[in-house]
Amino acid sequence: MSSDEFRHWGYQTIDWIANYLETVEQLPVLSQLEPGDIRAKLPETAPVKGESFADILQDLDKIIVPGLTNWQSPNFFAFFPTGISAPSILGELVSAGLGVQGMLWATSPACTELETHVLDWLIDMLKLPSQFKSSTTGGGVIQDSASSASLVALIAAREQLKADINQLVVYTSTQAHSSIEKAARVAGIKQENLHLIEVDADYRMCPELLQQQIVRDIKSGLIPFYIAATVGTTSSHAIDPLTEIGAIAQVHNIWLHVDGAMSGTAAICPEYQWIHQGLELADSYCFNPHKWMLTNFDCTCFYVKDRAKLIHALSIMPEFLKNQASTSGKVIDYRDWQISLGRRFRSLKLWFVIRHYGIEGLQYYISKHIALAQEFAECVKSHPRFELVVNPPLNLVCFRHKLGDAINEKIINNINSSGKIYLTSTKLEQKLTLRMSIGQATTDKIHVKQAWQLICKTAEEIENN
Repeated sequence: MSSDEFRHWGYQTIDWIANYLETVEQLPVLSQLEPGDIRAKLPETAPVKGESFADILQDLDKIIVPGLTNWQSPNFFAFFPTGISAPSILGELVSAGLGVQGMLWATSPACTELETHVLDWLIDMLKLPSQFKSSTTGGGVIQDSASSASLVALIAAREQLKADINQLVVYTSTQAHSSIEKAARVAGIKQENLHLIEVDADYRMCPELLQQQIVRDIKSGLIPFYIAATVGTTSSHAIDPLTEIGAIAQVHNIWLHVDGAMSGTAAICPEYQWIHQGLELADSYCFNPHKWMLTNFDCTCFYVKDRAKLIHALSIMPEFLKNQASTSGKVIDYRDWQISLGRRFRSLKLWFVIRHYGIEGLQYYISKHIALAQEFAECVKSHPRFELVVNPPLNLVCFRHKLGDAINEKIINNINSSGKIYLTSTKLEQKLTLRMSIGQATTDKIHVKQAWQLICKTAEEIENN
């Protein structure tokens, strides 16, 4: 493909993306295809000769779009938001065009230094503890996901002890993300040494039960070494009491990791910075701009209080990587902060987003989404047949029909199969619970209102039948 052809088809591709985003609201939110439908449209073998780019773009409409669950639809209320934006898409495009491999400072100084700087910006923007800034012993790095962040934090904690791995114990709540369990498995922690701490009426980890479990484990000859707390659990959006948990971690010299995932972005608004109360007691923290900060996946911001511990746990220096800049000790080599060696220029898209919207522009979206969630919660509370399961602190509303699991399951199945909106569910107190997650960039009041009307209409039809 020549430069002129690249320009032509580049413009065509941007037009295709823009058209898709302009019309995505008209598409079914949940893909209506059956398993195998996409593969049935694809040739058995790869083409021997190259095909025209026009044909490739046409096949996006013919083959790919029908098989999409449209996460960028304003009617997507499932799982968690993945709100993207034009500046982020363009940042990804530039990153792809540069083709940078940012494993070392020397392999592209701009890739490393922009990342360090943007992550320092975010500390100020979200009023995170200053101990995470690169000017201190701490620092930040972009990981691919909160799952990877939790894993590298756990490995760093493990490597501090030089103890029998069979004696090491991990603690998290019964509501924590499944990635904590996976991290423990990957790091070699025995399944029986992952202790799930029960939660209170608001689904927050109980510090008293955590303390009791730690004391029991120490008396049994085990070694507590890692606590994972959560700011905004996936099922209920519970915010663990970090101050109390952090105090326990300090008394017993246990690494405290805090997973902010979706909710951490809310702290860009001063009125929601309370969610991080006690974070200064944490050894590591992560949150996902790729969920609620208009930034494309993948982009998880991960911070540590003492970067030397992380680097010590993950650094391996083969001869082929040695270079003058690294041996000088004056630069950051982010390969030592993650599992993989290679890394993309992820900070470009985040830089584009922050510069384009500014702090005030990002605050607007967060405030809008939380206000819409609170309005939706009021609709639930005022309806005689539905109930709130927990008061929503931010943008996730957990609710259910009062007649039980069977009708709730029918409601969600009927709604999702319609393609009009997309909801997901969870189990809270062993009862099926519907989740309304509001955070897509284009979601407005009309979409939330129509979603509630559809939910009520669907429930009424099921009741009548």
